[in-house]
Amino acid sequence: MATYGDFRKVLQKLNFALVRSTKHETWERICEDGTILRTRVSHQHGKDVPKPLFHRMLKQCKLTETRFRDLGG
Repeated sequence: MATYGDFRKVLQKLNFALVRSTKHETWERICEDGTILRTRVSHQHGKDVPKPLFHRMLKQCKLTETRFRDLGG
């Protein structure tokens, strides 16, 4: 399982930018075709991301679990 901190590290490697940090952090990346990928991450750095939420966040970032693991998550 991945923590919120792990997810942050992978987002940074993929050139996502932190665009807002209120109750949750909003991370965003604009793709070459103009598509905007956006996901929200909790401030709980060391806490595990619940499995259903983890898969939803991967989908929002257009990532597979294998690619996430390859990037150090």
